[in-house]
Amino acid sequence: MKRRREIAAALEAWFAAAKRPMPWRARPTPYACWLSEIMMQQTTYASVLPYYTRFLRRFPTVEALAAADEGDVLKAWEGLGYYARARNLLKAAKAFVASGRVVWPDSAAAWAQVPGVGPYTAAALASVLLGARVPVVDGNVARVFARVWELGDDFRKLPARQRLAARLQDEIDRAAVPGDFNQAMMELGALVCTPTGPSCATCPLAAVCGAARHGTQAAFPVKAGRKELPVRQITAVVVADAAGRVLLVQNRDGGLLKGLWELPAVAPAAERTQVFSHFKLELRTVRAVRGDAEFRNPREVPLTTATRKVLVQEGLLEES
Repeated sequence: MKRRREIAAALEAWFAAAKRPMPWRARPTPYACWLSEIMMQQTTYASVLPYYTRFLRRFPTVEALAAADEGDVLKAWEGLGYYARARNLLKAAKAFVASGRVVWPDSAAAWAQVPGVGPYTAAALASVLLGARVPVVDGNVARVFARVWELGDDFRKLPARQRLAARLQDEIDRAAVPGDFNQAMMELGALVCTPTGPSCATCPLAAVCGAARHGTQAAFPVKAGRKELPVRQITAVVVADAAGRVLLVQNRDGGLLKGLWELPAVAPAAERTQVFSHFKLELRTVRAVRGDAEFRNPREVPLTTATRKVLVQEGLLEES
């Protein structure tokens, strides 16, 4: 048996026996698969599962999602992060039903035109839903085959991911079920070929893996040095009324947090001193940077993650 055929056959056989019972796999409809793929962008399965379940209860069909208010969608997404994903979901849902009936993309290229869908997600959806022979390349896949083929590329860069996709094309062309092959690669990286301590003894590709043969698993994939993240310091104020409402301000400036509600930011404290006959008073004052704050029920509006954590810590909101 050729080595390339060994990879495809071994992956598909392993996936049939070891795949996790994800709810969208039981009934792979376009809506379920699309929602799951968007939610799992840069987010783990364990984190996604409760959000996926609640989101489907709130918006059970793409028509229900398309008819929703953006604030309601963001509230259902609250805590999952990367909120542009939720706004793109709503935008795409409206496009899918714009003609009066649901029209789903019919190719990987068509999926790639959907807001929020990049090459990886387009390949995943097209292979699972349409049987398209288009390989996926995400962090898990890059790690698996960087070790199998001992590749020294930096897969955070697009050209490296494109080269790997081109090489994987030969593999998926030999697969029996392209969708299973793609899911198997991702599943293997998540469960077996993990970033640290990979379980090579149970890996279906161990026999053809260069890193396993040479004991160099920790050297792949190559990691370039990361730049130190800049620090932004913001002072916020927490004000609650007797009804449990909290003074909040909606972010209307655009960017990652557009549409979300957060605590009002304040300018740096000013210090004043006044001397009385028996004591000296040191007074610190702050000034709100924005004056459009209003009292809102924090359970009813989509909050930024930082605001939600603060309100939970202050006892003004229950842990979700």
